[in-house]
Amino acid sequence: MDSAGRARGQGATAGGRLLRAAAAAKGLREDLWGAAALPWRSLSRIPKREGLGEEDTAVAGHELLLPNERSFQNAAKSNNLDLMEKLFEKKVNINAVNNMNRTALHFAVGRNHLSAVDFLLKHKARVDVADKHGLTVIHLAAWSGSLEVMLMLVKAGADQRAKNQDGMNALHFAAQSNHVRIVEYLIQDLHLKDLNQPDEKGRKPFLLAAERGHVEMIEKLTFLNLHTSEKDKEGNTALHLAAKHGHSPAVQVLLTQWQDINEMNELNISSLQIATRNGHASLVNFLLSENVDLHQKVEPKESPLHLAVINNHITVVNSLLSAQHDIDILNQKQQTPLHVAADRGNVELVETLLKAGCDLKAVDKQGKTALAVASRSNHSLVVDMLIKAERYYAWREEHHESIRDPSTSFTLTFKQDHSPETRHIRTLLWDLAYHQLKANEWQRLARSWNFTDDQIRAIEEQWSGHESFREHGHRALLIWLHGTLMTRVDPAKHLYEELVRAGFPKLAEKTRHFKSKTDSNSKKCVVS
Repeated sequence: MDSAGRARGQGATAGGRLLRAAAAAKGLREDLWGAAALPWRSLSRIPKREGLGEEDTAVAGHELLLPNERSFQNAAKSNNLDLMEKLFEKKVNINAVNNMNRTALHFAVGRNHLSAVDFLLKHKARVDVADKHGLTVIHLAAWSGSLEVMLMLVKAGADQRAKNQDGMNALHFAAQSNHVRIVEYLIQDLHLKDLNQPDEKGRKPFLLAAERGHVEMIEKLTFLNLHTSEKDKEGNTALHLAAKHGHSPAVQVLLTQWQDINEMNELNISSLQIATRNGHASLVNFLLSENVDLHQKVEPKESPLHLAVINNHITVVNSLLSAQHDIDILNQKQQTPLHVAADRGNVELVETLLKAGCDLKAVDKQGKTALAVASRSNHSLVVDMLIKAERYYAWREEHHESIRDPSTSFTLTFKQDHSPETRHIRTLLWDLAYHQLKANEWQRLARSWNFTDDQIRAIEEQWSGHESFREHGHRALLIWLHGTLMTRVDPAKHLYEELVRAGFPKLAEKTRHFKSKTDSNSKKCVVS
């Protein structure tokens, strides 16, 4: 063959591949669209077939179904009886399976298409076919909640005790989906109490209903004497599973009947800790109102307050503190909640804990305070907040004022100050730090203001180069300003006096001139 012929042949081959790929992609889109609303999408995780991409999966599925069979399944999905009858007259195989081993009856039952189900059953469609996840039509009927379809399938001889790969039967699916009529039919009419068995995770239908927060189902299963205090393979009771997902009404029902509010699972975790870890604020408040034990005798890895801090649930933190949770409780690493918040650099949580009056001197297993932990983790904002708190609470103790009941009228905060009222003095301090103070002079000034060596080292640890002393000095000056404002002293006047006392009279005069200049400029701006 000449080169032109070979080129034409290669072009034709490539064109054929493109057409087949396009057809496969189109078929995949149709399959995905048709299956999007089907309940088994949420019944089982569908693993990808190894070595198959999307196009390969689509092609594999089409290899299993002839065109008429695929059209028949699509007709069952859409409840198109006319098309189903026409294809049946053409001798289509109504029990043909797609690449997931699903028949037309799977699709009709999954969508509650009574007419399509009736047509298929009258024409002897198989009712015992399980898909690749072990799902049969009896499972789909229980999940979708159609009692009429369930009655038709039972009459047709469907296996009422069939299990899927996860060990779930029709009662599991009905309980999980809150279909009370299906449960009543299975237990009261068919007398299938033996369906009340644990699945592969060790969960009976009652636990599945609690996990989904289905109050009506919990009450029905309790009435049918199918409730249980048994634990699943992870050691969770119904209460733990309901708490995990924040189902307050379900938790309330469980506690009203017989569940122990303080019961631990196999990991020594209570329902309060589970709700706290997952940030279910309303449920935490309910459990606190029920006098849940905040400090279990069996020491867990993390207290409820630790878990709320770790997972950044500030609303839950506030609820726990309001309920008098021990603010300085230790975890297995001897860390307080403040240690954890400081290590994570969480400004809001650190602020909350500081304002609640936590112990700033507590040390962990390594002998580190929260300040040392924040400094090691390079959280400069938190470092400054902790130093402000240490200085503020030391001042309060010196003046015999209650830490938890401040008598002054100011709004207590340890965060950075961005208020318009302090803009002029902050500008003055910035100029002092970046234009006036020399290396090592800020430390001298800080010591004259009773900064401790640990506080100075904590500031110095955030080192960014040879000019770091300017930033360090600025931070120390702002920390000093915080304390000055808290004690209701005129900061500009106090700064002048402190600079003179510390041996910086020239700097004191410069700050006075700078203040006069900025005051004059601000007045000009107001006039203009």
